[in-house]
Amino acid sequence: MKIYIDGKLCDEKNAKISVFDHGLLYGDGVFEGIRAYNGRVFKLKEHIDRLYCSAKAILLTIPMSHEQMSKAVVDTCRKNNLRDGYVRLVVTRGVGTLGLNPNKCEKPSVIIIADKIQVYPPAMYQRGMDIVTVATTRNLHSAVNPAIKSLNYLNNILAKIEANNAGVEEAVMLNSEGFVAECTADNIFIVKGNQLMTPPLSAGALYGITRGVVMELARENGLLATEPTLTRYDLFNADECFLTGTGAELIPVVKIDGRVIGAGKPGPITKDLVNRYHALTKVSGEPIFPVK
Repeated sequence: MKIYIDGKLCDEKNAKISVFDHGLLYGDGVFEGIRAYNGRVFKLKEHIDRLYCSAKAILLTIPMSHEQMSKAVVDTCRKNNLRDGYVRLVVTRGVGTLGLNPNKCEKPSVIIIADKIQVYPPAMYQRGMDIVTVATTRNLHSAVNPAIKSLNYLNNILAKIEANNAGVEEAVMLNSEGFVAECTADNIFIVKGNQLMTPPLSAGALYGITRGVVMELARENGLLATEPTLTRYDLFNADECFLTGTGAELIPVVKIDGRVIGAGKPGPITKDLVNRYHALTKVSGEPIFPVK
């Protein structure tokens, strides 16, 4: 495997960063998870745009243009002969001192890893998954804004630990007011009648790329896609529920905190959106290999 680090492609065993990198020492940096399907990088522009928005929010100047970054992602996929897989794009603050001061970091580092990913067991996509609500609340907007896709994911990891302790793969995170924000690594959707609902970004949800795609697909199919404030009550009484994320794609949820959702199996609207999403990924994206 070839890994991109600051303009060079390194073998996996030689892909190294300094122990003084503030990304390692303090989680000081931003990242994106991107998917490749059928020889194309899906929604590359949207992911790169979000990366730069996250970087701007933490006053991190990325030493590459949008175009250069996009090209680096595609080139790394090509060098690894990746047609279907996952790209982890990381920008750290760079090498600094043991102190907090980010101004001591002279140059940010850009790292691109193109590999495979399997977030959840395949059987869960067929039968649906159980999830629980956890005590760990989503970060406050006035603390580490959830809109920033930063390398500091400890908030999510603490919630994931609670999920694991409860014997499930995912967990619902509430915000400080008790409203549904998102899950540890995914956005959450419910279906009620012909209405598709997901928490608003103001509740603490990430600006999910897959989230946005699913809402577009739903509206194209005549569904009313809205972003109301949701509580656990709304989740419990939904007709259907599913999660979305770049790594997870779309995965049905059939039980939340012991309450069976709908018929207790993936619902028709969820299945339809899964099919529409997969169809879109097969024909959309930035080509990795030259078109013959």
